[in-house]
Amino acid sequence: MSMLPFRTLMVQGTTSDAGKSTVVAALCRLLARRGVAVAPFKPQNMALNSAVTRDGGEIGRAQALQAIAAGIEPHTDMNPVLLKPSSDTGAQVIIHGRVRAEMNARDYHQYKTVAMGAVLESHARLLAQYEAVVVEGAGSPAEVNLRDRDIANMGFAESVDCPVVLVADIDRGGVFAHIVGTLACLSDSERNRIVGFVINRFRGDIALLEPGLSWLEAQTGKPVLGVLPYLHGLYLDAEDAVQPAQSGAGAFRIVVPSLPRMSNHTDFDALRAHPDVDLRFVRAGDAIPAADLVILPGSKNTRGDLAWLQAGEWAPYLARHLRYGGKVIGICGGYQMLGRKVDDPHGVEGAPGSSAGLGLLDVDTILAVDKRLALLKEHALFKGDEEIELRGYEIHMGVSAGHACALPAFLIGGRGEGARSGDGQVLGTYLHGVFDHPSACAALLRWAGLRSERAVDTAALREASLERIAAATEATFERLVDVLRARPGTQ
Repeated sequence: MSMLPFRTLMVQGTTSDAGKSTVVAALCRLLARRGVAVAPFKPQNMALNSAVTRDGGEIGRAQALQAIAAGIEPHTDMNPVLLKPSSDTGAQVIIHGRVRAEMNARDYHQYKTVAMGAVLESHARLLAQYEAVVVEGAGSPAEVNLRDRDIANMGFAESVDCPVVLVADIDRGGVFAHIVGTLACLSDSERNRIVGFVINRFRGDIALLEPGLSWLEAQTGKPVLGVLPYLHGLYLDAEDAVQPAQSGAGAFRIVVPSLPRMSNHTDFDALRAHPDVDLRFVRAGDAIPAADLVILPGSKNTRGDLAWLQAGEWAPYLARHLRYGGKVIGICGGYQMLGRKVDDPHGVEGAPGSSAGLGLLDVDTILAVDKRLALLKEHALFKGDEEIELRGYEIHMGVSAGHACALPAFLIGGRGEGARSGDGQVLGTYLHGVFDHPSACAALLRWAGLRSERAVDTAALREASLERIAAATEATFERLVDVLRARPGTQ
């Protein structure tokens, strides 16, 4: 592609979940397809879904997906500040892929000047390696209470002097008010930085929308770069731990408690896409339906979420489920909850203390100060002799040990990982993404009782979805390039 009219381009949104992550992924794919060396970037991300990078750190899953779209390996520089909420007011602060501290909101706001230094370092390193950097904002730039020390939206854009595209979700309603209201909350320099708008998730007759688009351009003096359709059935890694209560219509029933601090719900994407599976997330107050398999997910606050399970109907439900032959899997924090106790002597996830576990696996867990981060791409043995492919990763601050570990979930290079109960009904593993490879997913579902020849190739589904969003965004991209080329002084 000829010389780009930008080195850094930022995509911001009028609201959370407006489609910023998807638009950045699409732009990365379109640029890479044109031979441009491009990298995604998100200065600050608040998410409980994270990914492990090849350089041994941790970033938001959206940036890992965007790296795949760009055809490059994910790196910690792509998301230099990651916040993982552990309560309504506190979060684990991760800088350049490593845990820096646990902070409340007020302390972190003061810390942002330090965090901004990390952000600018990472951005400079990416610019030195790539022709273009496509940046995703966080939340909305209209949050005037956070303008002081902002590093996630216009604070970053002003610091590096880059153009901004504003994305709005028409499916929420009030799209014109969202855009005009956002502009009204910005300073003159911030408003001038916005080069145009993208309206996302449109469905219907575009002719009915056109009068509104003309009004918007006349009202703001800025162009609508494109209207993107509502694309159903996309398989893309989500950033936030919010899922529909039900997914799929298969006969094999899987139930997952929707923990208050559930992390890495992307573990269930392959199951949600499986044609023979009916997967249900059960929220607080919902009746727990009958199931063939119950999966306890990861958690950013294991003892807190364990208390939530024990305060509800889950403990008697699990006992009854196992009594009638059902199976249970615990992943990461869910694995820890299945054991006899969880000790947190250092206050890693809150006040120091110890909690009795569900007692379904003969293991004890101690939460450690050091976080284990590891990628896994190995052949493994399941149930002693069944060879499978594992494509997973570990992100945890606990060490689990006990008699159940003598019967591991998997043998990987002769090393045991996880644990199983003596009766073969309960399995625990620290591996996130354990269902992502078809052979591992099929083996685990067979163990749980599903007899099916059908499998889900998550990599192929993800690639097809990236191609779909790129195709839908191509005209918008060309319009954006034209607008930027005609704009004086664009970086």
